[in-house]
Amino acid sequence: LRGPGGREDPHAWPLLVYLLTCCIYPLASSCAHTFSTMSTRARHICYFFDYAALSMYSLGSALAYSAYIFPAEWVNSTFHRCYVPIAVFNTAISTSLSCYSRFLEVERPRFSKASRMLAFVYPYLFDSIPLFYRFYLCAVKSCTEAAILVHYKHTVLAFLTCFIFASHLPERLAPGHFDYIGHSHQVFHVCGIISTHFQMEAIMMDMAERHNRPLPPSLLPSSLQTLGSMGICVAVSLAVIGLCSMSLRFIPEP
Repeated sequence: LRGPGGREDPHAWPLLVYLLTCCIYPLASSCAHTFSTMSTRARHICYFFDYAALSMYSLGSALAYSAYIFPAEWVNSTFHRCYVPIAVFNTAISTSLSCYSRFLEVERPRFSKASRMLAFVYPYLFDSIPLFYRFYLCAVKSCTEAAILVHYKHTVLAFLTCFIFASHLPERLAPGHFDYIGHSHQVFHVCGIISTHFQMEAIMMDMAERHNRPLPPSLLPSSLQTLGSMGICVAVSLAVIGLCSMSLRFIPEP
């Protein structure tokens, strides 16, 4: 809010919302790990909020990408106009599918894990379509954009985060030796946070560059559009969490 133009600058709202989601998802994860030991029911509810926060982070990334990193030739295209509404829809699906996956853990653990991964990998891949296109352009034209190198670091770490989560390395190679230090879930969180750090740096570099070639006022995201999208996401996520919490009595005990 203290950046160029201050709080009246609509160009800053997507960054503000993105930064808020960057704070919310590690906080939700920390709370889930802290309080999930209280009871089986508490564990499920804590992770419902964790998954919803990750979905919100996905939407925050999409809002920032839409405002700052879209290729110039894609700006105001049909895909650009549909990008955020689709991201809102993906967020609702992501929260619903990831929360539902907890109901399958006992009877179908592999399908539960696959559903949970799909719930977060798909929104990430969709959000990254304009970024992947910029990677392609840079590979073809040998561009020298400083932000692209930072985006590369973020993307590599994001895929590494997904791989570690799915593979359960290194503890699957030496069961019992990484229960306290070096467990894959610890490495998963560290890689995820470092990936977010690089993503944040790259977005702010793109934002600064976009300020040098400002968009027409009609193409700037309004605070209503930005906050409205996030408000819909929060409302849907809370509704899904409430519904799933009431349905916990149907989950078979492990």
